[in-house]
Amino acid sequence: MSAFSEIINADKPTLVDFSAEWCGPCKMMAPILKDVAGKMGEKVRILKVDIDRNPAVARFYQVQSVPTLILFRKGEIKWRQSGVLQSGQLMQAISAFV
Repeated sequence: MSAFSEIINADKPTLVDFSAEWCGPCKMMAPILKDVAGKMGEKVRILKVDIDRNPAVARFYQVQSVPTLILFRKGEIKWRQSGVLQSGQLMQAISAFV
């Protein structure tokens, strides 16, 4: 979890996608996140966290359902949303913190 902490404590906003291999809606988020990454470039880092492989991190942030997206900046949660979002909605949420 130390590498994770290092990443989310950075000055650059980090969007963490808590997901699972077995989750259908999580699979729908993959191309949306790719689109957002392409459009936002270096303004934001996007990190995918599999809750089955990283249960301690998921528990710590009280992830109850997947996908759950959490935007961190300097270690603070700036925005959080569960469920599938369209790229426009996601970019609007991120833009408030870049």
